[in-house]
Amino acid sequence: MEDFNLHLTGDVHAVGLAHNLCAAFIDNSLYHGNKLNIDPSAILWRRVMDVSDRSLRNIAIGQGAKEDGVSRQTGFDITVASEVMAILALASDLKDLRQRLGRIVVAFTYDGKPVTTEDLKVAGAMAVLLKDAIKPTLMQTTEHTPCFVHAGPFANIAHGNSSIIADRIALKLSEYVVTESGFGVDCGAEKAFNIKCRIGGLVPNAVVIVCSVRALKMHSGRFKVVAGKPLKEDLLKEDIDSVEKGAVNLEKHIENIRLFGLPVVVAINKFTTDTDKEIEAVRKKALAAGADDAVVSDVWARGGEGGMDLARAVVKAADKPSHFKFLYPLEESITQKIEKIAMSVYGARKVEYSPEALKKIELYTKLGYDKFPICMAKTHLSLSHDPDLKGRPEGFTIPIRDIRVAAGLVFYILCAVRCVRCPGCLRNRRNAYRPG
Repeated sequence: MEDFNLHLTGDVHAVGLAHNLCAAFIDNSLYHGNKLNIDPSAILWRRVMDVSDRSLRNIAIGQGAKEDGVSRQTGFDITVASEVMAILALASDLKDLRQRLGRIVVAFTYDGKPVTTEDLKVAGAMAVLLKDAIKPTLMQTTEHTPCFVHAGPFANIAHGNSSIIADRIALKLSEYVVTESGFGVDCGAEKAFNIKCRIGGLVPNAVVIVCSVRALKMHSGRFKVVAGKPLKEDLLKEDIDSVEKGAVNLEKHIENIRLFGLPVVVAINKFTTDTDKEIEAVRKKALAAGADDAVVSDVWARGGEGGMDLARAVVKAADKPSHFKFLYPLEESITQKIEKIAMSVYGARKVEYSPEALKKIELYTKLGYDKFPICMAKTHLSLSHDPDLKGRPEGFTIPIRDIRVAAGLVFYILCAVRCVRCPGCLRNRRNAYRPG
């Protein structure tokens, strides 16, 4: 566990090095006469580091003498927020990785034309730095079963899935492959289907939604949970009413999976404070909402033996016919795709765009980027854009503040709210790498 949570094989550092090499090339181009005509105020590429440090979110560089570089405003993101990290997860092989790196748009010129890493002549060097990082890490669980660890794009700011390469290798080695889509159906799963499966040609057979009694109680709106702080005693007492009230969140997640035509099994992650009545309440709500099954997962306490019932349920669901489909065709406009995600998956009433977002939609459509999949950046703490809206929010408006093109990935990053891409350290060190 210690190796896993620390440097492991150094893949994150390789991503950071490749990313920051590109940043250095941008500033070097400015320093040596700006032959690419880059507008310093239109540079999209910030530097990254693998430390949560809010003091570096917004900084000024190039301070001092002329030979110290061109002075401009910029900042740092956390390494996992890098487009390079997302590309690593979506590339099919080294050649594809090199091509995607070359398409990254790092800035715009004074006359509104995109500047890519290929223009900077840095894409090849970035690919070389990632030639070993593209290989998945083979690990084993404490019960000696195999698992691949590869890539780390967070689902609230990127697509939040393990790599296509790892999944493809696993599919050749196993009868069943379980791959994670982080932060619920509204973040990780929606992006897994519309982005990862589309790019990688992967077709899922079934979906497992993980929930817990305490999480559903929290979604009742009666309890406040703060990362790194002890849970309040009231949350740990039997409370069937709060479980049933908060279960509307689970119901919406099940409905969302059904939008993609897939069977769904609910895994109830058991804690020692859960009661049989609470667990049964979750089970009934899940089945009534259309889940194929709802099964207790007691892996934490009993290891693999505690997951046998869940495994049987997943095998049964995976054997059912899969009618997998995407939420939208790529031919739809940028706004049509945004609104399908916001209204169908989040449950929003409407979408409002800032003047800056509308300006960028017009520009990116003109440049031919409008046929890309969509990647929404939003909070993972609510189905909506507002972390305080628990349960199943309705009637809300999603505000689209900004749009970023990620041409190397063939998708946009859309910020529904202020998206903190370089978090501050939390009090609990175990959560130091948690975004936002």
